[in-house]
Amino acid sequence: MNIYIGNLPYTTDDGELREVFEVHGEVSSARVILDRDTGRSKGFGFVEMPNDEEAHKAIEALNGSPFGGRSVRVNEARERQPRPRSGGGGGYAHD
Repeated sequence: MNIYIGNLPYTTDDGELREVFEVHGEVSSARVILDRDTGRSKGFGFVEMPNDEEAHKAIEALNGSPFGGRSVRVNEARERQPRPRSGGGGGYAHD
């Protein structure tokens, strides 16, 4: 199960995120999302847990809990919606 974690402190790294979730079960991956331009945290991340029961328990235990002075939001990640392509330059005109 893929889990979304929001309102993370900007100092959180992948290792810290993994440690918090490993208390509740096996973690396949833990990733804090970084801004492409600055390399800084965007304040959210994703954790992948192979066991759905452990994942649900982690969500229940951690949602709303304090983490680095902030109350984090934890829930099952939704599928990413495709972004509409914007028009704009670079194309060829067709007759």
